[in-house]
Amino acid sequence: MKNKKSVLITGGAGFIGSNLCEKFIEEDWNVIAVDNSITGTIKNFESIKNNPNFNLIEKDVSLPLKIPGKIDLILHLASLASPVKYVEYQIETLWAGSLGTFHTLDLAKEKNAVYLLSSSSEVYGDPKVYPQNEDYWGNVNPIGPRSMYDESKRFAEAAVMAYYRSYNVDTRIIRLFNVYGPKMKIDDGRVVCEFIRRAINKRSIQIYGDGTQTRSLCYIKDTIDAIWLITQTNGFNGEVFNVGNPDEKTMIELAKLVLKHTESKLKIEFLPKRTDDPQRRCPDISKLHKLTGWSPKVNLSEGVKLSLIHISEPTRLG
Repeated sequence: MKNKKSVLITGGAGFIGSNLCEKFIEEDWNVIAVDNSITGTIKNFESIKNNPNFNLIEKDVSLPLKIPGKIDLILHLASLASPVKYVEYQIETLWAGSLGTFHTLDLAKEKNAVYLLSSSSEVYGDPKVYPQNEDYWGNVNPIGPRSMYDESKRFAEAAVMAYYRSYNVDTRIIRLFNVYGPKMKIDDGRVVCEFIRRAINKRSIQIYGDGTQTRSLCYIKDTIDAIWLITQTNGFNGEVFNVGNPDEKTMIELAKLVLKHTESKLKIEFLPKRTDDPQRRCPDISKLHKLTGWSPKVNLSEGVKLSLIHISEPTRLG
């Protein structure tokens, strides 16, 4: 019997992290989840908590990580991606992207593990190039009200590439565009859940700005499939990949879709645009598609319906 491979996932109790934990358990890996539960919840481990291949370490990644045994792969997802939370925990957001990245990179170097950083389309800021490909440097305000998140990701990317160039660590960077679906907290402030939260509570849907700003919304299963392919493919050392759905939608289109699937006739309320809110976001995924064949399969209408099923469950309202 061959030895199982082992993966360490920081931010493992979060939305994307817990879905990844389930994926790697399904693929018969040993899974070590690391999380301090600022935004994650152990409820997300309900389906795997008793699996002998699963282990949870409750720890802050801004502190050094000492993990015994073999680790083949490290996925660094620990971050405060919720707009509500990264404003509340500004310093901790910067620590996760700086200290957390250094500590996990040191562990990858020690264990000779493949390393994947979960970065964000926020590194592109309010882009002036459409769609955004991986060579675009972005248009970012480094001192704005959302800069703690943007700059934590930009710094993390620089650290990852430094370890790749200096120590030959096998690194990959993914830039996730808007992800949504099961296990996302309904009150975390991201747009799909916020629209659904207001609709199911019979409150008008609020849009900041005139509603023409766009986002590219990728369902969680498609995102997990992309991450799996990137981690399982040889020869991606030092590469950066956009992961998202290039089907760009306006906020008005999204709001109307949520109202349709909640069978609601609520009003759409327009509020002043937020500072540094990007006008357009759309990934160029041609690089990833060419190298792996990946492209998203779940359209937005189907994804919203699936999200409603899970978000309406009492266990998802915490």
